[in-house]
Amino acid sequence: MKSVKYIVENPRDALWGLSITTVGYECYKANDPYPSKEHNSGYYFDPDKGRTIQEYQLCYITEGVGTFKSASCPSCEIRSGMMFLLFPNEWHTFSPHKNSTWKQYWIGFKGINIDLRAENGFIKKEKPLFNVGINDNIVGAFKQAIDAALNESPHFQILLAGITNYLLGLMFCLDQNKKLGENNSIIHKMNLARGWMHEDLEKPVSVQDIANKLGMSYSSFRKYFKDYSGVSPSRYLQDIRLQHAKALLRTTELSIKEIAYRLHFETSDYFSSLFHKKTGLSPSEFRNL
Repeated sequence: MKSVKYIVENPRDALWGLSITTVGYECYKANDPYPSKEHNSGYYFDPDKGRTIQEYQLCYITEGVGTFKSASCPSCEIRSGMMFLLFPNEWHTFSPHKNSTWKQYWIGFKGINIDLRAENGFIKKEKPLFNVGINDNIVGAFKQAIDAALNESPHFQILLAGITNYLLGLMFCLDQNKKLGENNSIIHKMNLARGWMHEDLEKPVSVQDIANKLGMSYSSFRKYFKDYSGVSPSRYLQDIRLQHAKALLRTTELSIKEIAYRLHFETSDYFSSLFHKKTGLSPSEFRNL
């Protein structure tokens, strides 16, 4: 069973920031020739030689066991429940094991939005594999993308771009949650830490205090918290204090100096400078708005 679609991009599609080039699904029985020769020139490849493409591709394996290798990633096993990213101009190869069935979805794309994510380290050539498990939402999104591509209804490229962003977000989130889920006690501690930060906004609590309360070293707490939340604990605490400062500016007549003192910023000048850096407005300008 195969469903393969290659899409012609027009210049306006690129202005959206993400345009889709191909989407599809393939199912192979054990010992079937791989890949199918139905693919367009430039996409079909010999697994022994590999290939280079001019776009990103997100692939999802829902059944089977195989091997993946790229210029930046050594040979490794891929199996059902894994997604992997192919990068433009990056040599790669992948294929199922000879005696394995194989079911795969994929979507190809390019654009400034995904380039920025690569430049900022959200996706890396050195770490192209993501363990997301068999997930109905991912399968459903791929099926929706295939239907949209086959029907080519007006502005279907915009719909496909949205589906791709959704798939990338799910991939990143599920992979990180699986890694954290290997240690439930750590997740519990990070949830406690965040709760304490929100509860103690107007108390002189420090990140070191929270680490001590959890029975962790500062360095371990900082590492796990950043893995879990995406930012360091000090940055998280600072951001929620600034959010609370906005609420106080909107709903009270406390002076800026009183708010800075109440939320334990070093000085009112430091609070005002940080507030302006984060919002583009001074505290008094924000209050006047």
